Amino acid sequence: MEGVAAEEGIERTEDSKDLQKQSKALDKLTYHVEDRQLDSTRVHQAMASIAASAEADRNAVKHYQEKELAAVKINPSDVDIIANELELDKKVAERTLGEHKRDAVAAIRRLLA
Repeated sequence: MEGVAAEEGIERTEDSKDLQKQSKALDKLTYHVEDRQLDSTRVHQAMASIAASAEADRNAVKHYQEKELAAVKINPSDVDIIANELELDKKVAERTLGEHKRDAVAAIRRLLA
């Protein structure tokens, strides 16, 4: 019986060592994941970068639209007619005409909608 008990003791010691190794490996993995999850500064930096990129895109589109709008030559008499008939500021009438590529009918429809 002593031989059996000795073999069980050896197996338990080996099992114990294996369990300790597995436990250490699991701890390393767990700590690594927890460290990455707790690092919120990286998340904030990524979100700020995305927001800055989106803002730059919006500004580029707005700049392009303004440049395109400035290239449209608008007849001042059309602006006067629309501004007077719809009782609008001339700048609003001029901008709407420019946005609709000098199409007075489309501009008026837009202003009345």
